[in-house]
Amino acid sequence: MSLTASGAPAASTLPQGVDDDTLAVIARQAIVNEKREVFGYELFDRSTARDAHTAASDAALLFNALSYAGAEALVGQKTVFVNCTQESLAGGHLELIHPDKVVLEVPTLEDGATQAEIEARLTVFHGLRERGFRLAFNQHLLRRAYASWLPMASFIKLDLHTFALKDAGALVKFARTHTNAQLVAEKVETAEQFEHMRALGVQYFQGYWFAQPDLVHAQTIRPSQATILQLINLVRKQGSTAEIEDLLKKDPTLSFNLLRFINSSGFGLSCEVTSFRHAVMILGLKKLFRWAALLMTTSRTGGSPPAVGQTAVVRGRLMELLAAELLPPEEADNAFVVGVFSLLDVMLGVPLDKALESVALPQPVIDALLHGTGVFAPFLELTKACESGDDAAFARSANALHLTNHQVNWAHLQALAWADELETEN
Repeated sequence: MSLTASGAPAASTLPQGVDDDTLAVIARQAIVNEKREVFGYELFDRSTARDAHTAASDAALLFNALSYAGAEALVGQKTVFVNCTQESLAGGHLELIHPDKVVLEVPTLEDGATQAEIEARLTVFHGLRERGFRLAFNQHLLRRAYASWLPMASFIKLDLHTFALKDAGALVKFARTHTNAQLVAEKVETAEQFEHMRALGVQYFQGYWFAQPDLVHAQTIRPSQATILQLINLVRKQGSTAEIEDLLKKDPTLSFNLLRFINSSGFGLSCEVTSFRHAVMILGLKKLFRWAALLMTTSRTGGSPPAVGQTAVVRGRLMELLAAELLPPEEADNAFVVGVFSLLDVMLGVPLDKALESVALPQPVIDALLHGTGVFAPFLELTKACESGDDAAFARSANALHLTNHQVNWAHLQALAWADELETEN
């Protein structure tokens, strides 16, 4: 993943050699306080050249920000501002994020909307606020027609392109008198504008005078839609945690994305989740269904899992079976993770240490993958020896673990058969 500054608010080209079908490109622009310290970031989807803003694109932006771009690198612990359509405010994707982390920027309705249509939106706003979300509106909220919306605002953004600076005082006074919202001056482009709005008591500022939007490029790995559909069907049938865990273990791309998503700052957990079973239990079936449905909409269509994914699955299963001979059950689970994530660098096209930065894993797993040390390292070495056809390396690795050729070969055959079952099921 690379973080680069851009002199323009949108990405016009993609990094050379990168397939735009697997690239999440998200722009962020800082929102600062009166001391010019970063308070939060507004996010924009720059994955495509299209400027269409829809409920689906809103969901994809939040999902990609949490799942693919690495929320820590993108926003850290800062507040995230995300533009929404009226339709996306009722979207199930909002159930997947921690409300303390996100401010939803709400548009006013199109000109010509009736008073009844304006009032009808209050139910949705109340529901979002009860769940802990903060809502931001533009200065159109200060129009008479939207008087009923005023108590809903946590932030009001004042666009300096839409009014003369001499009129700012009246807008600020009205907003202060009739709302409890904090004010954000946006599209600030000069020191004069900043000083004028700060003198009026505006708390936050956004614009090119402070920072152009940065672009975050994140190479993604996405499961086949057939596998995601299998997960969705399993959840709809109220499948057991063990059944769901088994499916996750068969697809490294699915499990990797789930662990990365659930451990993102936007999900709001106070502890790291390092096992598939724990992830399923934390999410629950309803949120797991939402996550899988969003993953389906943001994944490429068609295609079977690539050969490297099959190899990763075989590695994971083989390591699990070998570890079960010598280690406690919970350690055998971690051995599976070592094997299945040992090819993440190939799948992501980045060094393994960079790939592992975006997913929470136990330290012994990291030690085996990055340093070839610890309890799982000999199992990974033996697993790789099974693939290489190097008889000397195979014998040396098996002897180090005091495993016979028969034990290793039988486990390898079982792992291959287990991986082949996935192909048959799909």
